Amino acid sequence: MLSNRFQNGMETARLVWSRLPRSEEGDLDGVGLLSTTSNRNCVESLDYEVIENYAYREEQVTRGKLFVGYNVGMKWFFALLIGIGTGFAAVFINISVENFAGWKFSLTFKIIQKSYLAGCLIYILINLALVFSSVYIITQFAPAAAGSGIPEIKGYLNGIDIPGILLLRTLIGKIFGSIGSVGGGLALGKEGPLVHTGACIASLLGQGGSTKYHISSRWLQGFKSDRDRRDLVTCGCAAGVAAAFRAPVGGVLFALEEVTSWWRSQLMWRVFFTSAIVAVVVRAAMGWCKSGNCGHFGSGGFIIWDISGGQEDYSFEELLPMAVIGVIGGLLGALFNQLTIYVTRWRRNYLHKKGNRVKIYEACLISVITSVISFGLPLLRKCSPCPDSDPASEIECPRAPGMYGNYVNFYCSKEKEYNDLATIFFNTQDDAIRNLFSAKTIHEFSAQSLLAFLVMFYTLAVITFGTAVPAGQFVPGIMIGSTYGRLVGIFTVNHYKKLNIEEGTYALLGAASFLGGSMRMTVSLCVIMVEITNNLKLLPLIMLVLLISKAVGDAFNEGLYEEQARLRGIPLLESRPKYEMRKMTAKEACRNQKVLSLPRVVKVADVVSILQSNKHNGFPVIDHTRNGETLVIGLMLRSHLLVLLQSKIDFQHSPLPCDPRGGSQGIRHNFSEFAKPVSSKGISINDIHLSSDDLEMYIDLAPFLNPSPYVVPEDMSLTKVYNIFRQLGLRHIFVVPRASRMIGVITRKDLLIEEETDSTTMELQSTSVRL
Repeated sequence: MLSNRFQNGMETARLVWSRLPRSEEGDLDGVGLLSTTSNRNCVESLDYEVIENYAYREEQVTRGKLFVGYNVGMKWFFALLIGIGTGFAAVFINISVENFAGWKFSLTFKIIQKSYLAGCLIYILINLALVFSSVYIITQFAPAAAGSGIPEIKGYLNGIDIPGILLLRTLIGKIFGSIGSVGGGLALGKEGPLVHTGACIASLLGQGGSTKYHISSRWLQGFKSDRDRRDLVTCGCAAGVAAAFRAPVGGVLFALEEVTSWWRSQLMWRVFFTSAIVAVVVRAAMGWCKSGNCGHFGSGGFIIWDISGGQEDYSFEELLPMAVIGVIGGLLGALFNQLTIYVTRWRRNYLHKKGNRVKIYEACLISVITSVISFGLPLLRKCSPCPDSDPASEIECPRAPGMYGNYVNFYCSKEKEYNDLATIFFNTQDDAIRNLFSAKTIHEFSAQSLLAFLVMFYTLAVITFGTAVPAGQFVPGIMIGSTYGRLVGIFTVNHYKKLNIEEGTYALLGAASFLGGSMRMTVSLCVIMVEITNNLKLLPLIMLVLLISKAVGDAFNEGLYEEQARLRGIPLLESRPKYEMRKMTAKEACRNQKVLSLPRVVKVADVVSILQSNKHNGFPVIDHTRNGETLVIGLMLRSHLLVLLQSKIDFQHSPLPCDPRGGSQGIRHNFSEFAKPVSSKGISINDIHLSSDDLEMYIDLAPFLNPSPYVVPEDMSLTKVYNIFRQLGLRHIFVVPRASRMIGVITRKDLLIEEETDSTTMELQSTSVRL
């Protein structure tokens, strides 16, 4: 990965980094990691199912109520740590971006007082340096940190083990890469990467840190199963959205609607608690920064585009232009998704195959183009006179470039003039959106300027998305939508001639419509837009444009994250099965498979041969009755077999089965020994060395297999199998012939356990029929 080295003064840093262990990451290639057919076939699933073998059952028996309470308390403690960690990461990213932007605009403004050409050159060079630092970090150190990371996290929560996406290296690359790319003025945001950042923090806390980099704590290594890590990562995703938008409720709904595939009420409480902690941390940081402790960090640091003083009410006539905004959002959102698909495929097939050097050149070229457009396009626009000042308004005209507020004076001959294009271009994205959303500023932007900005920024967003830098699409989508929304607002004001119509209101609806048309979110996006604008009165209008834009977008293609996941080769199981599955049965779905099973007592040499000859991760274990009938007695995971081969303590000379519940041998493993490390691929069969005597011994698999795997009859519809598989988060499911015997029927009453108040015994109200 470090073959393409640059002699640019970074030799020391590269040497130090190269000495760090890198075995945890594997061979990653950033965007398009799983795009080829061969890689797609190598994708592994996560073991979300509880393996109820004898080791697990003995461990559960020894655990009392005190341990259960401790376990629940640890989950809440981890939720607290995730909220604090994600909040501080968001604060650090926002303060860094705002300070870099403030220094950049301040220096550029001082230089353009003497020469606009010199100011343009300095502006381009500063942006180029920031973007270069970002793309260098990603290509050389953390390729898995490229992009928004939301498709990868969505795949992880869907049950797909994607290497490298939750490592410490990825977290560091995501944080510092986002600072460089967003601070460098690219047409992308930091909100999507913050979701990935929260997930990385949650995963690292769940495993107690990173053992590869000697940053770990045994006190935090309480959750080692994929099932527990999934809950922690869900909390991290919600915390990322809450930190990015200061929208805690929106973060909870985003995790529920968009990324997670499995949900329950206890998890919702912890996710809500994590988001609340994030809100407290961010609020405290903003209060500390208001006293001047954060340099150039100001009102534009954390997103709250307050338009509570805007339009109070709306009339029935306005519903038509608002519906038009929804249609435009659906069309432009679907077009954006389709264009990004074409550009991403072209990058993957032609450009990024040439190595990391080309990725660096590409990002730097896009940075120069973006800087030239954002600096040069306002120079072509004539300045407008400042409107008459309202004594009750806090809006001043004009303002210096890079300063928070409307009416930026840029390349204007007169003092009381402003450049409307510079008000959008020559600003941070947060401040530009605040200007587009602003109320009481009718006629601030001309239709020509808004149209020019829409075309240029839309094009830049399409070509920038997919470069080898951390890139989110929330804020660029809001900028695009608010631009055409304000355009519709201008025409609405001119048509109806009403004074109570605010162009900023239409900008908000446009932003919601584009995000709905591109990302296809509804409930969570609606709540996020209400939280970031602090205006509950606009909730019905936001719901209207979201429903329209999503319906229009769905007519053309799928959402942005689903399309990007497909491009990366991430095999997501969507919430609804395909229509063709209704005509298929479980037997038809697996008719071409050759099932490779293991006997209960298996020879060590046979296990080694099977593991070397195939890459299956689960093996049915069969046994024979006295009548010669073959029965499936359980499921044995590949990772568990490797643990048994490595330990060798369960080898026996006799090919006869033993009683796992008694005898002098007993169970000599605890359940945590079978957990696969999250930061590595676990044990490999090539890492195990066995002697010739070891190969001649036997292993009784009964104590270690899962005796209760999920089983479906062969004639069950594939749609029903799909729903069971996805809703339970399974990795394997057995297809068996139609059962001929029945031992009972379980109803709701059988699942109700009543605990007596005067004793510790529990009574099961059974209604099962014994035959």
